[in-house]
Amino acid sequence: MRGSKGVTDWNEFRIVLAIGRAGSLVGAARDLGHDHSTVFRWLNALEKRRGVQLFDRASSQYVPTEAGLQMVTAAERLEAEILALDRSITGQDTRLSGKLKITSSETLAYRILNEVLAGFRREHDGIELELLVDNRQLDLLRREADIAIRATRPHEGELFGRKIAATPWTFYGSSLYLADRERPTDIDSLSDHVVIGWDSGAVAAASKWLTENIPSRAFAYRSSSLINQLMAVKAGLGLALLPCYLGDLEPDIERVQEPLPELTRELWLITHRDLRNTARVRAFFDHVGGGLLARRALLEGEHGKTLAATD
Repeated sequence: MRGSKGVTDWNEFRIVLAIGRAGSLVGAARDLGHDHSTVFRWLNALEKRRGVQLFDRASSQYVPTEAGLQMVTAAERLEAEILALDRSITGQDTRLSGKLKITSSETLAYRILNEVLAGFRREHDGIELELLVDNRQLDLLRREADIAIRATRPHEGELFGRKIAATPWTFYGSSLYLADRERPTDIDSLSDHVVIGWDSGAVAAASKWLTENIPSRAFAYRSSSLINQLMAVKAGLGLALLPCYLGDLEPDIERVQEPLPELTRELWLITHRDLRNTARVRAFFDHVGGGLLARRALLEGEHGKTLAATD
């Protein structure tokens, strides 16, 4: 990191912005792709060169001073301009080649997405796909991903989306678990069962619903991963609240209740408006969007209805 006292380069802004956002050296180092000792050394060198303290250290927390806050604010403006320029240039790319960074939930990636992506790659072998499996909503405005497949309607005006399906959720149990237990007939009767829940830090809508509707004594197992919850159901550990497209195709588990209307989500394919006409983004929307729409019956839980009708 170079520069004289009168000159500040973008790398200095990036370091201060990363620390300001994360509130810690460890978080900033993770975002910057370096170890925290390197970021600590950079910050000390920057403060020494500028002759000003940019952060107050309170234990492991880093809080911007007035000077630091000014630099964080300026860095946010610079980042927004750089990202806008990058999107504008990328949006003019007419090549069906290059990299596409996609983000998706773990359940969609596990159950449906790879089959659709394989078809896309057969048709567009010049496009390299990078799939970020993350239940968090990565920031498309900051180019954390080019395309998101998420269960949330886009509200930001800068985003462009295509609705794919409505995705219901309900409780599933294994034949092993249900063999010697009465099936729950309603939400109240779930309290008499072993329920698989989320870890204490989860913010998912399903986690919130479980906390609000199921007594704590019912939870005997918790996990931060829906795939792990699915496997726990299959092992007979208890009942779990799962998206129907995940549970319906598992032969050794079954729905124990009708889908819960309040937990139905909308599945959207989303990108930034500046990127929507990029050739590889447009090709992805056409092929992968079409592939997901062709599987709408599964995504919307129709497969489970068919099974129920044939029981």
